[in-house]
Amino acid sequence: MSGKTQRLDKFLSTTTGLTRSLAKKALHRGEVSVNGVVEKNSGRQVASEDQVCWLDQPLVEVGLRYLLLNKPVGYECSSKSSHHPLVTDLLQDLPALERINPVGRLDVDTSGLMLLTDDGQWLHRITSPRHRKPKVYRALLAEPLVLDAEQRVLEGLLLEGEDTPTLPAILQRLEDQQVRLTITEGRYHQVRRMFAALGNHVQALHREAIGDLWLNESELAPGQWRELTQEEVQQLGAAG
Repeated sequence: MSGKTQRLDKFLSTTTGLTRSLAKKALHRGEVSVNGVVEKNSGRQVASEDQVCWLDQPLVEVGLRYLLLNKPVGYECSSKSSHHPLVTDLLQDLPALERINPVGRLDVDTSGLMLLTDDGQWLHRITSPRHRKPKVYRALLAEPLVLDAEQRVLEGLLLEGEDTPTLPAILQRLEDQQVRLTITEGRYHQVRRMFAALGNHVQALHREAIGDLWLNESELAPGQWRELTQEEVQQLGAAG
């Protein structure tokens, strides 16, 4: 905790998997102690020097969290799902999970590098259009690219339903139907729509990098995650 005080039920909800209402029930059951004394008052103010225990286990307030996830296909990057599981379902046993938010979005059928955090200011710096963080995608296409695809992508493409072309992007051919695309925008389904503007169709899409951070797939299998290092947090949060 910081030097300031906060309500006991709020402290419980940010250090455990309990909601505020469940925290109050735990307090009423006598499961919580403050400095060795059972405490049932949810409005009790606790400070950094107080030792709070739940079921005899000491609790420590969670700091800001910065996570890197290898998102599998089939998971939604939203707060509520009607048809698919959420990416946050993959973050097992994290306290105060409701505070964790995806940094940007990957659609259900897209896999790869996904950032998550409970730091709203950092999230905004990553996603703000004016910072233009490069994002790298690997795409499997239905057909080989047209011959002038690289130049058209570099000059900007006019997507269906839009009045302004995309910003210059870099397209690299890896195989006949596999390519790597680096963009600095985040328009709705942009990568898929860019290849549609080239008369092609994306069969599979995988994000490999954001900024200077690349997904190491030998380190993280689909569905696995790790915390970012402090250096990674600072680099990603720096203005582009």
